[in-house]
Amino acid sequence: MKNLYIYLAALSITLMLGCAKTNTPTDTPTSAVPVVTTSEVTAITKTTAKSGGTVTSDAGSAVTVRGVCWSMSPDPTITDSKSSDSSGTGIFTSTLSGLTENTIYIVRAYATNSVGTGYGNSVAFKTTTGSTASGQWQKTNGPSATGLDITCVTSDGTNIFVGSYTGGIFLSTNNGGLWTAVNTGLTDLFVQGITINGSNIYAGTNNSGLFLSTNNGALWTAINTGFTNKSNASVVGISGVNIFASTADGLYLSTNNGSSWAKSNSGLGSSIVSSMVISGSNIFAGTNAGVFLSTDNGSSWTAMNTGLSGQGKLITSMAKNGSNIFIGTFAGVFLSTDNGSNWASANTGTTSNLDYSLAISGSNIFLGTVDGAFLSTDNGSQWVPINTGFATTTIRSITVSGPTVFAGTSGGIFSSSNNGTLWSASNSGFPVITNTLTLASSGTKLFAGTNDGGVFVTTDNGNVWTAMNSGLTNKLVYALAISGSNIFAGTGGGGVFLSTNNGDTWTAVNSGLTGLQVFALAVSGNTVFAGTQAGVFYSSNKGSSWSAVNTGLTSTTVKALAINGTTILAGTNGGLFISTNNGSNWVSSNTGLQSTDVRSIVVSDTNIFAGTHNGGAHKSTNSGSSWALINSGLTSNFVYSYAVNGSTIYAGSWLAGVFSSADNGSTWTAVNNGLTKLNVYTLVVHGTILFAGIQDGGVWRLSE
Repeated sequence: MKNLYIYLAALSITLMLGCAKTNTPTDTPTSAVPVVTTSEVTAITKTTAKSGGTVTSDAGSAVTVRGVCWSMSPDPTITDSKSSDSSGTGIFTSTLSGLTENTIYIVRAYATNSVGTGYGNSVAFKTTTGSTASGQWQKTNGPSATGLDITCVTSDGTNIFVGSYTGGIFLSTNNGGLWTAVNTGLTDLFVQGITINGSNIYAGTNNSGLFLSTNNGALWTAINTGFTNKSNASVVGISGVNIFASTADGLYLSTNNGSSWAKSNSGLGSSIVSSMVISGSNIFAGTNAGVFLSTDNGSSWTAMNTGLSGQGKLITSMAKNGSNIFIGTFAGVFLSTDNGSNWASANTGTTSNLDYSLAISGSNIFLGTVDGAFLSTDNGSQWVPINTGFATTTIRSITVSGPTVFAGTSGGIFSSSNNGTLWSASNSGFPVITNTLTLASSGTKLFAGTNDGGVFVTTDNGNVWTAMNSGLTNKLVYALAISGSNIFAGTGGGGVFLSTNNGDTWTAVNSGLTGLQVFALAVSGNTVFAGTQAGVFYSSNKGSSWSAVNTGLTSTTVKALAINGTTILAGTNGGLFISTNNGSNWVSSNTGLQSTDVRSIVVSDTNIFAGTHNGGAHKSTNSGSSWALINSGLTSNFVYSYAVNGSTIYAGSWLAGVFSSADNGSTWTAVNNGLTKLNVYTLVVHGTILFAGIQDGGVWRLSE
């Protein structure tokens, strides 16, 4: 399953893609440049900063010099500004000096041996400026969970490659015992799919197209000639010399190992291909509009959707077992026994309709879903859960390598040597990263919802975080809302969970809730509103039962909710909507908005603030009837969160960090002193302290 992301681009969630392989072994290079990773940037001032890296392998030739290099342009090299920090392998630290204040820099670790120079991943940071507001950010001690956020896993029988959400590609040559980053030349570390074909390894990325390695990942080269759009790229199928790749604008074909690409969309229209299976001269493509068949090497395509409808036509993965073709969809598993002419549901025993990946080994069929992994030994007639040992239920990719099954999850890699009866974490070598997507304050407790570790709580302003996940079967937490002793958690595929004992235990409360991707929650007493991929749902009894309330809501991907007295405001990817009758009817309210992709809403006295994707910050003084742009001093148009502390409004942005306003948004001032990363997921005021959830950076607090 390669391009599931494009189906959910409007949702801004990280449903991950799978990987593919062929059965030809790869070659192992005899010499290469060193392998090095870059450390995060810390101790940032107006003119200096600290970084460094780890040389994990000298590739057989001694490292003579190592350090970091930096510039204001992407992918700095040793011809730019650099430090020299001894030699050999292992961890080293570096000082960057001579920087210009209030400037964005890119830094990479490097290491040089007799073959050449290897580079680590690129890390961006921004120097401080004397004009920032008072206060210093300090990183708290978490929250964190072991394991990288995995998007895909594949194997050639000897080498196992995994792609990740933010860390690029990792390689294991000892059956998952140890992982090493192999990202040299890879300019985009959001890897969506990896496909192996003999000595060629293809990597698809989120924004930078396709990359090819012919030396086991030691070096990657971009292969994007002919693409008109490089977003959401992956190689989805290989048939002889024909290589099929999908991007955000359709299907492409290469007959020269990816040196050039040409469109192969006849009959597909605007459909985006996520996966393929090839059976003789028949090529089946799974798309966001169902299954298509080509019998002429992709020159033309014909829809094959009998038995598929609605979300059953959103294909995430495909697999072939003899004459049987299986597809994973947003409506569960379907099976065709007649070359795609007809499809029938094959979900008996599964508990989730959102399927991510399929893998087949002999008579065993493995299924990865948002609700765990499942196994069928009878061609899909019956599925049984196989989840013992998993730390998360979000299973994005499964592959079989000899006697071992590997599962890529939102909490790292797990392996099983007994067909899934028991899973063990195989995360040695991965960085420890947990993204905090939402924060909520209740008395002395600060709660954090994360992308892979569930819910954490701290009672000492982040010095110690404790996981609070008993009963929380889905640990991708997008939203938290608190009312009295009730804490609600909105998850990515598991619906809503309720805790009545400060997070000690959780219970799913999903009766009537058909939208299980819950991006936003708003609560008042016993009344709860949930914003989902299927619109707004309303509960008057603390989530015991839900009803859809979408009349007038022309866009049903709801990313933000706020309650203002008797008025409910909903931010969607199609604008802002208002209801004055508990959601029974909605009215569009977009006058003055520069973007209709609304990501955040907050109410402060008589003012309502709305943050948008690529439209900046807006304010309404008339209950949302009209909006004014308030971007003075705001250096990012991507405003994803707000927080209010008395008369001060804080805005969390993507790319430019945190801003504050003391005049109701008329002017904004950057508040980024000490903040090493500038992509902000969420903000909350806990007591008198502002906390921020930062991408790949954990939770930070602002000390005055």
